[in-house]
Amino acid sequence: MKIVRRVGASPVERGSVGGQACPDIFELDDGSFAVIGTDKTDILDGSLPADASRGGHERIVVITRDTLLRAKADIPDA
Repeated sequence: MKIVRRVGASPVERGSVGGQACPDIFELDDGSFAVIGTDKTDILDGSLPADASRGGHERIVVITRDTLLRAKADIPDA
């Protein structure tokens, strides 16, 4: 598994002064996406809708709205 490219603007382009420890989205060589965000599993786990579940190996990660909106143009439709 390898990172192929960043999806969206870099943290610096989004206004991060140091460009470190910021949310980010990456496309992987298998077509999946990796997300760097804040782990909010403990806070949000009980709020998941009835038709959603999380495996023991999965975490609920939060990224900023700006991070996702700036990535939108780079995410393929299919």
